[in-house]
Amino acid sequence: MTEQLRADGSLRHLLTLESLSRTYIERLLERAQSFVRPLGEPPPRSRLLEGATVANLFTEPSTRTRVSFELAAKRLGATVIQLEVQLSSRVKGESMLDTVYTLQSLHVDALVIRDAEVGVPGLVAAHVAPHVSVLSGGEAHVAHPTQGLLDALTVYQHKQHFAGLVGDVRHSRVARSAFHAFSKLGVSDLRIAAPPALMPEREEFAGSSRHTQLESALSGADVVMMLRVQRERMSEADLPQSERYFAAWGLTGERLALAHPHAIVMHPQPMNRGIEIASEVADGPQSVIRDQVRNGVAVRMAVLAEVLGERPR
Repeated sequence: MTEQLRADGSLRHLLTLESLSRTYIERLLERAQSFVRPLGEPPPRSRLLEGATVANLFTEPSTRTRVSFELAAKRLGATVIQLEVQLSSRVKGESMLDTVYTLQSLHVDALVIRDAEVGVPGLVAAHVAPHVSVLSGGEAHVAHPTQGLLDALTVYQHKQHFAGLVGDVRHSRVARSAFHAFSKLGVSDLRIAAPPALMPEREEFAGSSRHTQLESALSGADVVMMLRVQRERMSEADLPQSERYFAAWGLTGERLALAHPHAIVMHPQPMNRGIEIASEVADGPQSVIRDQVRNGVAVRMAVLAEVLGERPR
């Protein structure tokens, strides 16, 4: 695995939370919290990254992650390049590394990469010039570190401890990064709930309890994080039938009542309403889904400030 820290201990790349220490994760969360503002107030702005250039290189569709990285970089004073991959030379046969070398020649300082293939962010990080940082914006089904951080930040703002991940855990990079963050932060009761076909392999999510019925996982839970059914990562044979899935696994108001009365409901989005979550819950008083979106910009500001604010000049 590519080393994420520089020799001086500062963060150069962010590819996974798994190898980061609890101290460093807490440092990122504290820095992110300093960028959080209530809705209606002007967002925080800084010239910390003035003169730096950030390129968003997304080969998968994205709205929240891509936009929040763009806003984060601009609010810190950086120049942002949005690379439309479907219009780029990669469609003509240019390799990812050729694209990266071209961007390096254009004085890009950081690359935010989302790709459906496992290992792409790490491959790029292993080949970029010493002054360039690589940030994962989502790697296949295995990692989404800034999502894990924003989920942890959202929970910290509302609770002192955590609870469960519910839904398509097998295909979810969000679940894996959230698990890494929560585990590093000392979670003692992390529950995974999914039908057998969507449950991860036994060697994954060590130390968590596994539930094949939603009701047992929800019982007394403080935090409920629903996961999207990852249709794009399944074969037609594996796709659950929507109505049947909702009947067994959809988070309804009645099911949420099994959790702690003050439990919060989370979802990384985009949501499949009426499949994994009912609209009455998604938009209800216990939902903090919109807080997650707000916290996404703050977390990505913190990460960009760490990797580019500390870079050698």
